[in-house]
Amino acid sequence: MAAPNEQPKPDRRAVYSVDQFLTLYAPAFIFALGASIATPVIPVFAKSFDTGFGVASLVIVIHALGGLFAALPTGFLLDKFGRRPVLFIGPTVMALSSILTAVASSFPELLVYRFIGGWAMEMWRQARLAVVADRSRRSQRGRQLTGMVGVEASGRLIGPAVGGFLAAWSIRTPFVVHGILALLAIVPSFFLVKETAPLANRRGAQNDDAPLSNRELWRMIRDGGLVGFFPAQFFASMTRGVLWGGTLLLYATFAYGTSAQLLGGLATAASVIGIPVTLSCGYLMDRFGRKTTMVPGFTLIALGLLFLACGAQWHWSLVSFIAGFFWVHGGHSVTSGSMQVIGSDMAPANARGRFFGIWRLVGEIGALVSPLLFAFVAEHFAYSAAFALFALCSFATALLLAFSVKETRHSGRRSEDS
Repeated sequence: MAAPNEQPKPDRRAVYSVDQFLTLYAPAFIFALGASIATPVIPVFAKSFDTGFGVASLVIVIHALGGLFAALPTGFLLDKFGRRPVLFIGPTVMALSSILTAVASSFPELLVYRFIGGWAMEMWRQARLAVVADRSRRSQRGRQLTGMVGVEASGRLIGPAVGGFLAAWSIRTPFVVHGILALLAIVPSFFLVKETAPLANRRGAQNDDAPLSNRELWRMIRDGGLVGFFPAQFFASMTRGVLWGGTLLLYATFAYGTSAQLLGGLATAASVIGIPVTLSCGYLMDRFGRKTTMVPGFTLIALGLLFLACGAQWHWSLVSFIAGFFWVHGGHSVTSGSMQVIGSDMAPANARGRFFGIWRLVGEIGALVSPLLFAFVAEHFAYSAAFALFALCSFATALLLAFSVKETRHSGRRSEDS
């Protein structure tokens, strides 16, 4: 048993053990299932309030804004009070916001609930990431985090089709189901997940593992070789913003008049393709290094976005959009979880929550700017210009990762794997 002021040792259990399944993968699957049920309905629900593309995009922007405002406070809460409270509060608030969304009677009211949902989602993301980083060994982290992304994709495999079916009955029903599943997602964690925050952080021990002060943390970020990492995270979030938040689905709704059922089918099919790719890339990151998949993956996304730009410019058919949709989602599958892996490698154990807060703040800024900038460029210039701009963001991510970010697979491995 660890001494009172001793930092817990990394978890030595197998990556895909029964214990890991019950405490990590099962909750991730249930939560993703609930969220994906609502995903294909959101663009159609926003359009039902008689909004244009630019205004309707606010449902995506405001969700990202909620995550942005939550990033830093969540990081400090993780270090101050531990992982468990944040892990439970996030899904509970998410459930409440989703159920309230189902009864929204105006577009401004919908935006308020989307903001709250974005805040809650960020709390969930940071808390679960901190638990994985606390418990995992560096040699397993790629497989654990991409495994979590993979089971989430499995949830999204079923959810969108179910959401499209429920939308045919009532456009509001998917949000109620999302709320119920968000509550169910935390039940296993309540009984099985123990507090994983280093004891030194929570008790203020004065030893080598004592928590870093805020000034020491800033100095480490500034002088610790992380100069290229944060810009890479920003451009990665910019790129993924058109994938995560449903901007591509919103584009399909306005450009091709697609239904919620077709959008749900596309999202489901993308998950089918992405699951084995993501899981394989986790192994490659642990075996050969983090950049092995990250640089080619973001390059692939960039080329796919350029293809969509050509399709928008020359008014190619819906079939060409579907091809481009799968192209960029294929690249997204290659990079899924990769920024989390490298960020977890870099985070200091005795200031992990605050590091995650700062890092996620950078990511959330990119996620916020992404759909807003896409909508602005699409409305004032052209859809093709918007796709081309984000292709450049993806290329920038690949270049920064290749030349400005150090490989972290071996960094600190001796101490973490001992």
